[in-house]
Amino acid sequence: MSRVTFDRSESRARRHAGALALGAALMLAPALGLADTPGVTAAAVKIGNIDAYSGPAAVYSVLGRLPGAYFKMLNENGGIGGRTIDYISYDDAYSPPKTVEQARKLVESDEVAAIFGPLGAPTNSAIAKYMNAKKVPQIFIASGATKFGDPKSFPWSMGLQPSYQSEGRAFAAHLLSVKPDAKIGILYQNDDFGRDVLKGFESGLGDKASLIVAKIPYETTDATIDSQVLRIKAAGADVFMNMTTPKFAAQAIRKIAELGWQPMHFLGSNASSIEAVMKPAGLENAKGIISSAYLKDPNDPTWKDDPAFKAWNAFLDKHYPEADRKDSLTVYAFVSAQVMEQVLKQAGSDLSRETIMKQAANLRDFAPGLLLPGIKINTSPTDYFPIEQLQLVRFNGERYEPFGPVLDAALPR
Repeated sequence: MSRVTFDRSESRARRHAGALALGAALMLAPALGLADTPGVTAAAVKIGNIDAYSGPAAVYSVLGRLPGAYFKMLNENGGIGGRTIDYISYDDAYSPPKTVEQARKLVESDEVAAIFGPLGAPTNSAIAKYMNAKKVPQIFIASGATKFGDPKSFPWSMGLQPSYQSEGRAFAAHLLSVKPDAKIGILYQNDDFGRDVLKGFESGLGDKASLIVAKIPYETTDATIDSQVLRIKAAGADVFMNMTTPKFAAQAIRKIAELGWQPMHFLGSNASSIEAVMKPAGLENAKGIISSAYLKDPNDPTWKDDPAFKAWNAFLDKHYPEADRKDSLTVYAFVSAQVMEQVLKQAGSDLSRETIMKQAANLRDFAPGLLLPGIKINTSPTDYFPIEQLQLVRFNGERYEPFGPVLDAALPR
């Protein structure tokens, strides 16, 4: 069983070095009302994470690793409210059964106060009922699955990025405005992620859903998606909707280029990384692809002197030098850690699971510097979609260029 921990050795050293102080803190714990607060002592709070450090989605491993470096930085500066963060991250290889195993370990053995930033729609779907039954926060899930914005059904689960359905609707609206006679071919991952984007896109098409000429799924266990791309081309599609994860997105881009096919190409933001997708696929092959964004692009010279990017680079220099600074996932991971920090700050001295969840649902105009201008994070007890704005972007062969206005991507409620 793989276990990735970022602070535990440091925490042990601190405990040995400061045994007397810690003993005093532990004696104070009952007085502070911490005896029955899982994952919280007077000295530390345990935060869990599940990511794909192996398997078909291992490209996302930075989403688990970078927050560990971020929390270590916070600990070196005194922690939050005098408590350090004991961050425990496990590998599930993007396999739902493994996710269940790791979530149970974090909740029942490690007794974390919350699980933060776990990766994936199918993997988090597998543990959502369990997390909600246990009343443990499953927050800032690294997935745009719409179900993670449903406080009535899953009051202990919350995503972070714009929902996949919102992105699908935005793509559909743009497509209808520029190519109303399109012949649309769709490649989608046959799980909660792919079906969610598909639902939003079809909803956005409305009575124009008849424009879809092919709708082909693939499995994450497939070696390639070449046959699916061939079937979509054979159906006569002149628009290609690429609803995939990075490995398969890169394969599709390469295959389309090999065929000499030039459809209008849409790609979900989850697979829009230049380093993880466009470069492996061939930058020239990816030219013209339309995606969406809500984060500043580290490849865009517009942000060269941006104070937020300077702070991000300084953090990476000191705390995570192995980071790929051209990868948008590195930006996302940094922002997600900042959001978790904000929740812990708002919770103050009470880091119970109930208070952490309450504060996750009480973010007001929080605007980490690496969000695009005009985009802010807001939540409430009835609004579990932290980011509900996005910007359409087009890849020019080197970087993404924004076009059109920042869109309100809130779903109808």
